[in-house]
Amino acid sequence: MPRVIETDICIIGSGITAAMVAEKLADERSASVTVLEAGDRPIPLRERAHWWQRYVRYGESPWPDDHLDGQDVIGRPHGYSPSFIVGGLAMHWGAVTPRFSPEDFRVRSLYGIGDDWPLSYEELDPAYQEAEERMGVAGEPGPTDLDPRGAPYPMPPLPLTYNLVRLKEWGESGGTPFWAMPSAKNSIAYRGRAACCRNDTCWPICPVGAKYSPDFTFEALEETGRARLYTRTLVRRLVLSDGSDRVERAEAVDRDDPEEPVHVHAATFVLAAGYVWSPHLLLLSADSRFPDGLANSSGLVGKYLAGHRAVSGFAHVPFQLYAGMANQHSLVSQRFMRSTETSRYLRHDFRIWESAVGREPRLRDEDGRLLLGDDLLEDWRARALGGGSARLRAYYDVLPARESELTLDPAARNPWGDPLPSVRFRDDADSTALRPYSEEAIGERFRSVARAGGGEVVSIRPGSSQEHPGGGCRMGDDPSLSVVDRFGRTHDHENLFVVGAPTFVTAGCTNGTLTMGALGIRAAAEIGQAFPARAP
Repeated sequence: MPRVIETDICIIGSGITAAMVAEKLADERSASVTVLEAGDRPIPLRERAHWWQRYVRYGESPWPDDHLDGQDVIGRPHGYSPSFIVGGLAMHWGAVTPRFSPEDFRVRSLYGIGDDWPLSYEELDPAYQEAEERMGVAGEPGPTDLDPRGAPYPMPPLPLTYNLVRLKEWGESGGTPFWAMPSAKNSIAYRGRAACCRNDTCWPICPVGAKYSPDFTFEALEETGRARLYTRTLVRRLVLSDGSDRVERAEAVDRDDPEEPVHVHAATFVLAAGYVWSPHLLLLSADSRFPDGLANSSGLVGKYLAGHRAVSGFAHVPFQLYAGMANQHSLVSQRFMRSTETSRYLRHDFRIWESAVGREPRLRDEDGRLLLGDDLLEDWRARALGGGSARLRAYYDVLPARESELTLDPAARNPWGDPLPSVRFRDDADSTALRPYSEEAIGERFRSVARAGGGEVVSIRPGSSQEHPGGGCRMGDDPSLSVVDRFGRTHDHENLFVVGAPTFVTAGCTNGTLTMGALGIRAAAEIGQAFPARAP
C-alpha cells in the first residue's frame, strides 16, 4: 500500500521559483502547502564558514550531496548542473538579478521576428518588485528610458570598488551609461540576514548568508508551520482522476524507503522543477488519454528550449587597477537591449568587470627568458603599473527553434527505470542567419567603447552554446501554440501549473532568474484565488 499525503497545494521542486510561490501562498492564503524535493537539505548556515574555508583552501565543493546518481541528462547542455538539493541551482548562483527589458516581451510586434509573450513588461513590473523584495535585491536604477521601474529597489546598491569606479568612467567615455549590476545580496542587514562583507565566493557559497538562497525561505516556512517540506522524495509521474482532466495525485519514490510508493493528493499541483525536469515529468506522465504526455495536446512540451549566447572579450585600459575584492560584481548597461535598428535584429546587454589578464605574474617574458626572483617581480610590477585590464561580456538574444527540444531517451534510464531526458538546443533560422552579424557587431561595440576610453581590445571570443536556458513549456494565449497560459496554468489541466524557466517564450539577453521569480509570484496570485485569504 502506498503512503498517502494529503494537502491543498503540492509544489514539485524547491528552487528559487518554488520558494517564491510557496512563500506568497503561505503568507496570503489559508491553505496547506507541501513541497516535494528529490534531493537532500543543504548544509545549514552555521556550518557554511567551515565549508567556505575548505573551498578556498582546497577547491572542495561546498555542496557535496547536491546530485542524484543516475538522474542525469543525455547530451548534457553547457552549464547544466544536476542540482538536486533544497534550493536547487540557487544554492550556488551568483545572485545576479537584472530584469528583462520591455522589448523582450514584444519582439514579434516590434521587429517582426520570433514570438511575443502573452504579457507585457508593464504587467510583470509589480511581480518583479515583489520578487525583489522577497529575495532582497540591492541595486540602483539606470536611466529611466533604459531601466523603467514602478518602485525603488528594496536595498541600496552594493558599493562600487575603486576598480569599478574607474572602469565606469572608462566605459562611459563614449556615451554608453553603465551602472551597478543588481544583485540578491544584502547591502544592509535584511530579513534577518547579514550584510555582504565581500568574501567574493558568491557563486559557490556565501558563508554569512548575505546572498539570498531559497533554503532560507523554506526554513522560515517550516519553522512557522506554514509549509511542509519532504526531501529525498522523487516524483515519477502525475496521475489524472478517472474520467477527468484534473490531476489527482503525484506518485513518488521515497529514496530512504523505495519499496513503499508515496502518493500525494492535492487540489492544485505546481510544477517548479526547472526547464529540464518539469517537461520531463509531463512526458513521463503519459497515459491512455494523453499518450504524448500531460499538458501536451499542442505537442509543444519539451519544445522551444530557449537560451542566449555570449560574446566575451578582454581590453587593456590606460590606468592602473588593483587586484582586490568583489571580482564577481560587475557594471551593466541595458542601452543595447533597446535596439532602434530595424534592418537587422540584434539586442544584447553589456557588462564590464575588472580583470588581471595580461597583468599576472609570469615565469617567462615575451622572448622566452626565464624570470625568477627580482626579475619576476620587476616584470610583474612594470606590467601592472603600465595599465589595467577589463573583462567584457554581452549576452545577445537567440530565438529558439521548435526543434530546440527535450525528449525521452528510452535507451537511458535512471535507477527507478524511468527514461532520462535528452536535450539539444537549436537556433531559429532567423537567429542562425544573424549569428555572424550579431557577433561581429558586438565585437565592434567592444572596440568602440575601448577606443573612446583610450584602451584597446586584445581578444574577443564568441560563445558556442546557449546559456541561462528556459522553455519547454512555453506560455501563450493560444492552446494550440503553447503549453500554459499567462499565469502558468496548463491549457489541458485546470489544476496543474508550471512555473518559472520552462514557461519562457524566449530567454531574452540577460539572466532570467528574477523573471522566473516574478512569473512565480504571478502564478501564486492566480493559484491563491481558489483558497480563502489568510487572516491577518
